[in-house]
Amino acid sequence: MKIFNKTIVSEKIRESLSSVLPVSAIVLLLLLTFIPVPPEMLLAFVVGALLLVVGMGLFTLGAETAMSPMGEHMGSAMTRTRKLSLIVIVSFLVGVMVTVSEPDLQVLANQISSIPNYLLILAVGVGVGLFLVIAMLRILLKIKLKYLLLVFYSALFILAFFVPKNFLSLAFDSGGVTTGPMTVPFIMALGLGVAAIRSDNEADNDSFGLVALCSIGPIIAVMILSLIFNGEAEAFTDYSMPSVSSSRDIFEMFLKALPHYAKEVAVAIAPLAIFFFVFQIFCGRLPKDSLIKILIGIGYTYVGLVIFLLGVNVGFMAVGNYIGFEIASSDYSWIIVPMGMLIGYFIVSAEPAVQVLTKQVEDTTSGAIPRKLLGTSLSIGVAASVGLAMLRILTGISIMWFLIPGYIIAISLAFIVPDIFTSIAFDSGGVASGAMTATFLLPFSVGACEAVGGNIVEDAFGVVAMVAMTPLITIQILGLIYKFKQAKLPAVESSEEIISEEIVEISSEQPDTADEDIIDF
Repeated sequence: MKIFNKTIVSEKIRESLSSVLPVSAIVLLLLLTFIPVPPEMLLAFVVGALLLVVGMGLFTLGAETAMSPMGEHMGSAMTRTRKLSLIVIVSFLVGVMVTVSEPDLQVLANQISSIPNYLLILAVGVGVGLFLVIAMLRILLKIKLKYLLLVFYSALFILAFFVPKNFLSLAFDSGGVTTGPMTVPFIMALGLGVAAIRSDNEADNDSFGLVALCSIGPIIAVMILSLIFNGEAEAFTDYSMPSVSSSRDIFEMFLKALPHYAKEVAVAIAPLAIFFFVFQIFCGRLPKDSLIKILIGIGYTYVGLVIFLLGVNVGFMAVGNYIGFEIASSDYSWIIVPMGMLIGYFIVSAEPAVQVLTKQVEDTTSGAIPRKLLGTSLSIGVAASVGLAMLRILTGISIMWFLIPGYIIAISLAFIVPDIFTSIAFDSGGVASGAMTATFLLPFSVGACEAVGGNIVEDAFGVVAMVAMTPLITIQILGLIYKFKQAKLPAVESSEEIISEEIVEISSEQPDTADEDIIDF
């Protein structure tokens, strides 16, 4: 078995290049024309963009060959045992482990000065673990996602009225931050593995929605902690670059940061990998060749994520902050709105987890929901969210004036559109608000907020929450259009039935286990 397949690696890097190139070109054009920057910042950005391309290519390859197969195998294996207790325990442990290992969660923890870091991280991990259990039970018990979303988001917004104002943006940001590049591939595949045991046509539809529910847990956890500690949230806003005088200094800057991200990613991947292999010993049935392939894929995931995080954190953060500050401090500060929308449109395609989601949706639906169409819908949603976030910075309007109407629209659409579009839409919200949002759009927002003299915690933070919200609407509108088009065709089945028939071939390849035999209660 080849450890390094040049053809496959080259293909993945070309795919990542097509994703990263548009947003990099826009930023580079700004830096070379309207917003001149020091040479060292420009060089750091170029190096960071190159690392992004290589890192995302290797990461997506690793996600396909390791993270997704691991999650899918664990999901189907623990469901096949027909033991409810095992499903609950494993789901909870996986949810906690994959969350506390998420690199972006460490960044969030540093923003809240009144709550100890370890306590915040643990609480968020427990929140994801509990909601992952709920998500698993939903698949097994065939509960409609829209009903759970209505109940939990209603409870969440009622709780929000009692939360200190300066914690609201951070709390909602936590929902997007914790569903990052480590969490999404594994959790989505876990749901696919559990759903594969069911023999009905709706099983594959129900395999989506795990990320949607797991995004709620962190928000509730941070809100509860803010009520207990009743302190102040503090923003970390030092995005400045260290002083450098030559290209060699730039190289050394990346080199010095490498051990930090190498350790961070190792801490993220190791517990999950160990847990999988221990699970394999007791409950697994994978052949030796498959295990070796997964082991190689873990290597690709590790190297790719290290390179990606190195490029985006060292090369992109300072540039994002600088551009946001310069545009907002100009005489035409309103330009920050359309400029933010343009960057938001293209930046979502550079999110590693988005690549995983769009591919899984296209594969699971056998092309009924094309990857390109889903990506375009996501881009439109993120563009709208960044534009609204910039408008909020300029005006100082509370984030709740956007989130409450937004989620009311999104949940209302859930009762109109085909269920699969609702599941994919709410998954997409968590997926779109990943590493690129936290390391470019957030510094971009902070820079703009500093320029206009706004409150960083209340106004700049919340951009992650906005990015997580708008795809819920745009993708469900896509489902609504699809539904109307199908309704105009004579003697044609409903869209849900059409999609279910197109993906039932995948389900039929799985063991034909009766639904009532899935678990012993």
